[in-house]
Amino acid sequence: MSSHKLPPERRPPASAADAAERLARIVDAAERAAADVIDDAEEQAQQHIAEARARADRIVAERLRELADQLDAPGAAPRDPGEGRGSHLRPVERAPEQERPALRPSEPSAARLLATQMAVSGSSRREIEARLRASFDLQDTSGILDAILGPEE
Repeated sequence: MSSHKLPPERRPPASAADAAERLARIVDAAERAAADVIDDAEEQAQQHIAEARARADRIVAERLRELADQLDAPGAAPRDPGEGRGSHLRPVERAPEQERPALRPSEPSAARLLATQMAVSGSSRREIEARLRASFDLQDTSGILDAILGPEE
């Protein structure tokens, strides 16, 4: 019921109605500003997460390169870290699952490397085990999994 249909004694003063309208506009503007702040904060958080993931991926890739350098083929001349040579491995680039080259089952170090990469990226023990069995035709993956993830409880 609008205020002009009320009896004069029950009508709110014009200043109270104006104040209520101004207050409603202020609350609406504050809610919009709060929503904008929340949206900006979420966007910044996602950006920070993406940057942290990229840094972590670079650190892990570099560490894996260093470890792979230590696993050079038997009989190869030992590498001298002071020689100034770069790593013989290329930088790790993520490729979609279907574009990845097939791994050779005769390379146990490749199975360990794959398991390590999957563990770092958050894959579960079961996911890693299934991938190792499929990619390397391994029947017993417990040695690799225990070495990377620790013994299963």
